[in-house]
Amino acid sequence: MVSVSFRLVRISNSTFLKVAIFATGLSGIVAEYVLATLATYFLGNQLVQWTLIISVMLFAMGLGSRLSRNIEGNLLGKFIAIEMLLSLLVSFSAILVYSVAAASIYEGILIYGLCIAIGLLIGLEIPLVTRINNEYEHLRVNISSVLEKDYYGSLLGGFFFAFIGLRYLTLSYTPVVLGSINFLVALGLFVQLRKALPPKQSKRLLFTQLVTVVMLIISFLGSKSAILYGDQKRYKDPVIFSKQTQYQKITITQWKDDYWLYINHNQQLSTLDEYLYHEPLVHPLMALSRPQEVLIIGGGDGCALNEVLKYEYVRKVTLVDLDPEMTNLAKNNAIFTEMNDSSLWSKKLQVVHADGKKYLEESPDFFDAIIIDLPDPKTIELSMLYSKEFYTLCRLKTRPNGAVVTQAGSPYFATKAFYSIEKTMKAAGFHTLPMQNQVITLGQWGWIMGHKLKNSDEMKANIKSQSSESLKTITTRWLNNEALNHIFSFGKPLTDTTGIQINTLSQPTLQQYYNSGNWDLY
Repeated sequence: MVSVSFRLVRISNSTFLKVAIFATGLSGIVAEYVLATLATYFLGNQLVQWTLIISVMLFAMGLGSRLSRNIEGNLLGKFIAIEMLLSLLVSFSAILVYSVAAASIYEGILIYGLCIAIGLLIGLEIPLVTRINNEYEHLRVNISSVLEKDYYGSLLGGFFFAFIGLRYLTLSYTPVVLGSINFLVALGLFVQLRKALPPKQSKRLLFTQLVTVVMLIISFLGSKSAILYGDQKRYKDPVIFSKQTQYQKITITQWKDDYWLYINHNQQLSTLDEYLYHEPLVHPLMALSRPQEVLIIGGGDGCALNEVLKYEYVRKVTLVDLDPEMTNLAKNNAIFTEMNDSSLWSKKLQVVHADGKKYLEESPDFFDAIIIDLPDPKTIELSMLYSKEFYTLCRLKTRPNGAVVTQAGSPYFATKAFYSIEKTMKAAGFHTLPMQNQVITLGQWGWIMGHKLKNSDEMKANIKSQSSESLKTITTRWLNNEALNHIFSFGKPLTDTTGIQINTLSQPTLQQYYNSGNWDLY
């Protein structure tokens, strides 16, 4: 009877250790993703930051595993202490980064410091649990079962971060939830195996757990305020709206009677001068092809849509934007509805929430014109929507007299990127026509128009002849016939363009051109 009871206790303890390692596997992988997201927000270049954070953390985990061999005596108590320390580091990670970013320029050092510290502690976990569990299972079963539970937890952590954490809890509360998981692991092990702990250490751990609970409550109550404070310090004007969606962080600031829209801390538009951007984007294209069915890729703010809907001959507009929150703002937020004249309420409009490239690949529809109004190609993901393959899809989806226009960044601040986009569009089979205009809050900005049949001279002549009539029937704030002559006028390129490469999915050169631009002059 005693033997059976003893065996049940052993099984119970072993099971609890496996549950603990499953939970720490979940929290560990999500901690990596949280730090990678923070690094992207504050340091830029998503692909580089995610790659480096995960690689550095894996290295630190390996180093932690090596260091675990030096830990001897009362492994359970030390493992519980590690979990509580992890709990605090993870819980306060976002608060610390935003606070440091608000007061200094050293947030990058902190992010990677946290990455190494958390990685070291995670690296200690598996060897210690394996050694503790060695008392309850044979070695071959012990190692495989511990690693198995850790990997399963990592899978669940990935799903949690992708579909729940960043979307619903945001960076304000996701780290706190993770820290709470580590704390619950420590608490559960303490309750389950406390008889195996020396009395003095048991009392110390109990006191430490009480302190940890208090700190977790503080992080929960103060996280949102600290992050909002740190966020505000990144902008010179007051933040009046900030929301982390599943896809991006949307921020709106206000200065006097005007508003600025930022996505992932990068300015997208301002009510002060959005028309200096959207009128050149839309109206030359409309004059060129007089499209009845128009596709807008991006443009979730509704401003390009507003310009398109000024033409009575337009029968249908399809707007494809990845983020439902962006189009919801454009449709219902008073700032946007005034700016876009409630364009998203138009009966001519169909809104699709999807990736632009995937939509073109799967949609059976064809269009008279395609307007590409996307953020700058700062990341690999965005540069895919400026690739030869993407423009080839656009060419396939436009009718014989179809035209395409894309925002192309600044011909002055990112000259190589601008001309790479033009070359890429040519490589996809379009004749091209570059355009530019001075946008007050963005500087000198540019667009590239493409047509399947007409060359650049024919496009200019057609636009000028058609615009003389169309601009009499619609209302614009800046664009007129004289301004049309200005937007087609370019001096010599500011750099040698002969060696500039096209942007493809297999060789995404555009991101490098863009990020190496003269942005310090802006």
